[in-house]
Amino acid sequence: MTTTEVRPAREAAGRTTETARPVRLWAGRVSFRMHRRTGAVVVGALLLAGVFLLVSLCVGAYPVPVSEVARALFYGTGDRLAVHFVNQERLPQALLAILVGCALGISGAIFQSVSRNALASPDVIGFNSGAATGAILVIVTFGGAAASVAAGAIAGGLVTALVVSVLASRGGLHGIRLVLIGLGVTAMLGSVNSYLLTRSSLNDAQNAHIWLVGTLNGRGWSSVQTMAVALVVLLPLVLLFGRRLRMMELGDDLATGLGVRVNRSRLALTVLGIGLCGVAVASAGPIPFIALAAPQIAVMISRSPGVSLLSAGAVGAGLLSAAHLASGQFFTALVWADERIGWIRVVEESQRNNLLPVGVTTAVLGGVYLAWVLFKRRGTGSA
Repeated sequence: MTTTEVRPAREAAGRTTETARPVRLWAGRVSFRMHRRTGAVVVGALLLAGVFLLVSLCVGAYPVPVSEVARALFYGTGDRLAVHFVNQERLPQALLAILVGCALGISGAIFQSVSRNALASPDVIGFNSGAATGAILVIVTFGGAAASVAAGAIAGGLVTALVVSVLASRGGLHGIRLVLIGLGVTAMLGSVNSYLLTRSSLNDAQNAHIWLVGTLNGRGWSSVQTMAVALVVLLPLVLLFGRRLRMMELGDDLATGLGVRVNRSRLALTVLGIGLCGVAVASAGPIPFIALAAPQIAVMISRSPGVSLLSAGAVGAGLLSAAHLASGQFFTALVWADERIGWIRVVEESQRNNLLPVGVTTAVLGGVYLAWVLFKRRGTGSA
C-alpha cells in the first residue's frame, strides 16, 4: 500500500524561490523566521477572512446595509433588529468561524507534520468521532447543556486520541499506520454513535444530530471567549515548538543530531494539536475538511519548505469563514415577522433553525478536495 507523505523540508528547499527566502521577525526578545510567500499567504488569508466576516454581517434572513452595520458595531444605535442581529447573532458566529478555523488549521498542520502524512488530520484519525461519542453520551444521559456537552466532547476526543496513538506507536509512529488505525477507530465509533442515537429520545437525537454535523448556528459570545482564551494560551506554545517541528521534518536522526529531543517534542506537539482540536470541536462540533486541507493548501500557495503553522491557521480561518458565509447566504429561509408578535424572537429562532450547518458545506468541499488530490496524484505511485 502506498501513502501520501507530507513533503519534507529538505526536498522542497531546492525549489525555494527568491520571494520565498526567509525574513526574521522580532517581537521584543523573541524572534522567528518566516518566508516572504508564507507571510503573504498569512496576510492574504486573514484579509479574506475579514472580508467574509463583513459580508456575513450584512447578508442573511434580514439584510443589513453596511452603514447600519457600522452604526450597530461602533455606536449600538439604529434599527433595533439590525443592532440585535449584528451584535448578538452574526458577529459572534463570524468571529467564532475565524477562531475555530485557525485552531483546526494549526491542529491539522501539527498532525500532518508529526506523522509526515497529508491525510493525518484529526477528522481522519478518529478524534472527531471520539468527541462526537463523548458529546452524544452526555446529551443522551444528562441533557444538552452546552458546558457538559463541551466537556464530554473533549473527554471523548482525548481518550480516542490516546488509544489511536498507543496502537499506532508500536515499533515507531508511522503515518500510514496512524491513518489506517484512525480510520478503523472512526468506523467503529460511527457505529457506536448510530446505536446511541437509536436508543435516545427524539428530542435528544435531534440535538445530537445537529451537533454531530458541526455548526456555528446559535453560538454566542461565551463560545467566542472560550475559543479566544484557548488560542491565547495554546498558540504561543505551538509557535515555541514550531522550530523543532521544522527540524523533525528533516527526519528523526537529523533532528536528534541537531539537538532536538524527538520523542518528547512529538508528544508535546501531539498534546497541543489535540488541545487545539478539542476546544474547536467543543465550540462548534466536529467540523470536517478544515484540518485536512488547510495545511496542504497553504503549502501549495506559499510553495514553502514544509508546513507552516501560521499559514495553515490563516488558511483554515479563511476556509471556515467562507463556508460559514456560504451556508448563511444560500440556505437561509426568509422570514416575515411583525413587531407586535415579538419580531426579534421570531426571526432569531428562524435564523438558528433554518441555516444550513457549516459542517455540511465543509463536508462537500472536503469530498471535492479529496477527489482533486487523488486525481492529481494518479500515476505517481502515491495515494
